[in-house]
Amino acid sequence: MLITPVTSSRLSVGNDAQLFTSLVVREDSLTLFGFLDEDSRLLFELVQTVSGIGPKVAMAILAVMSPDDLSSAVAQENISAIERVPGIGRKGAQRMILELKGKISDFSSSHATISHVAPWREQLTSALMSLGYSAKESDGAVANLILNLQESGEDPSLMAMGDLLKAALQNGARSRGAQ
Repeated sequence: MLITPVTSSRLSVGNDAQLFTSLVVREDSLTLFGFLDEDSRLLFELVQTVSGIGPKVAMAILAVMSPDDLSSAVAQENISAIERVPGIGRKGAQRMILELKGKISDFSSSHATISHVAPWREQLTSALMSLGYSAKESDGAVANLILNLQESGEDPSLMAMGDLLKAALQNGARSRGAQ
C-alpha cells in the first residue's frame, strides 16, 4: 500500500490504524493507496479525472496540499499554489483549475461535496478486462452490479474498489455460467 509522507508520519509501528483506500487498476498492476481520511481519498480520485494527472501526481498533490488547500487554490484560481506540487507546471495547474472548478467544492466539512462521476466504474471495468472478461462482459457485469446495488439501496461510489470488484466477479460469474 502506498501512502503519503503525511500519512506515514501519523502512523506508528505496532499500533492499529484505519485507512481509507483506493485501488488503481492498470493493465499490468493493481496498486492500493491508503489515506487517513475520506476527504483525501476522494480528492485522490477526483484529481485523477484531470487530463494528464495519474496516481503518482495525485499522491504528490496530497503530499504538498491538504484537501482544503487544493479546494481553495482551485476556487481562487491560484496557479502558483498548485505549481508547488512536483510534476505540475503552469499549464498543468491551469488545466487542473479549469477541469476541477465545477467539480470540487468544500473540503472543510467532514463530508466533502464533490459533483463528479467517480472513476470507479472505469477502474472496475478495466479490472474485469484484465481478469479475462471481454469489454462487453465487463460493461454488462458493471451495469448489473449498479442495478443490484441500487435495488438494495447501496451507493457504489461509497464502496471500496475491492468490494465492488468482488461483487462484480460474483455477478459476472453467474452471468458467464448461465450462457
